[in-house]
Amino acid sequence: MLEPLLFGTDGWRAVVARDFTFANLTRLARATAWWLLGRTPEPTVVIGHDARFMGSRFASHVAETLAAEGVHVVAAQGITPTPAISWAVHAYGCDAGIVITASHNPSHYNGFKIKASFGGPATPQMTAAVERELARVDAASGSAQRLRHVGQITGRNVTEGYLDYLRNRFDIGALRRSGPRMAHDAMYGAGQKLFAMLLGEDRVVELHNTVNPSFGGLVPEPIGRNLGPFMSLIARSDVAVGIANDGDADRIGVIDERGQEVTSHMVMALLVKYLHQERGLGGAIVRTFATSAILAKIGRAYGLPVETLPIGFKYVAPRILEGDVLLGGEESGGIALKGHLCERDGVYAGLVLLEMLMRRGKTVSALVQELFDEFGPHEYYRADVRTIRQPAIIASLRDRGGLKEVAGTRVRELDDLDGFKHLTSEGWLLLRPSGTEPVLRIYAEAPTKERALEYVEDAKRQLGIT
Repeated sequence: MLEPLLFGTDGWRAVVARDFTFANLTRLARATAWWLLGRTPEPTVVIGHDARFMGSRFASHVAETLAAEGVHVVAAQGITPTPAISWAVHAYGCDAGIVITASHNPSHYNGFKIKASFGGPATPQMTAAVERELARVDAASGSAQRLRHVGQITGRNVTEGYLDYLRNRFDIGALRRSGPRMAHDAMYGAGQKLFAMLLGEDRVVELHNTVNPSFGGLVPEPIGRNLGPFMSLIARSDVAVGIANDGDADRIGVIDERGQEVTSHMVMALLVKYLHQERGLGGAIVRTFATSAILAKIGRAYGLPVETLPIGFKYVAPRILEGDVLLGGEESGGIALKGHLCERDGVYAGLVLLEMLMRRGKTVSALVQELFDEFGPHEYYRADVRTIRQPAIIASLRDRGGLKEVAGTRVRELDDLDGFKHLTSEGWLLLRPSGTEPVLRIYAEAPTKERALEYVEDAKRQLGIT
């Protein structure tokens, strides 16, 4: 019996050579083709891949399978960032996009992301429809394959088209002349060399900007524990900011001029303040469940509506489509901004930050301190615990109605929108299973980093995990 292939928080992901195989890619590609052919007679799909092991081979196999089913394919040439594929879907008028990527997951993973015609992640309803088609594909696998007709595969330099689009959206000349000098950590991913290509090599200090399918032993997720070498580079370099991107460049991590991490929560807060106060833009702040309380405070202060959704950008994108969203963001560093794609884009968000620094004329640390002066300190900590007890732990939390106190502080409210978020008088603690890995994620926010860490460690103690 064939194993089910289910879409998680952001696409289908699996370990290469165990479940991520050519056979399973064939199943997914055929199911995607059948879904598209049920919506339009001659669909067109743009397909690309990141810098992972055999990405080009996997992408070519999917392209050939789609074409055999009658889908016209635009094949991106070379390593291509996910935001570039999303841009191309919309710009080329395609019916969908596919990216062979596991995003921020370790190097032994790969994945299959579907992008919708609007240039953002396929909605849960769309991926559910593909899963239904997968059942039909599997049921028909014992019979001879009947080709509808043969589609066409054409190559295109999607990345260069995407860069031209960015050049038209920003005053690149001003950023080259007067913008801050920056460092960029591509984390061996698909974002390598992009900032240098836009701003000039003399304006960008680069790290991990070559192809290395093992990611040099790093996990390509742009958060503090994975950015130690980058922080050290910035601390000894004459740069104003460090920008890191994940494996497929749809997420952003930021390091200030001192070599200290700026959490994704503060990055979102900085962007909201800049876009609203400096650019005069309005709209809703649409955030996912694990984001900072500072966003709600900013919304109240600036008169901007704040909406909270389950974790996963696939929930944010449909809300952006409804209109008037200033920022849509998630804790993991995936941020969409008004006037751009209905998609996370770590490169675009980085350019907006550079523009902000150029216009404000202040350091990153000074701008973060402005937020703390206005809205109080908000410090954050996250632990990812691999444990085979994950399902039992979640079931136990559900049965007991969550924890009653955290680090000596009474839990005032439990919110179970997506996991178990324990609200206290000084912060919050969230426990939930990862949607892409066998991991229990534990998040906390408190007035100090030490207190946020105490929240996480006490939760681990109460749940008997290490």
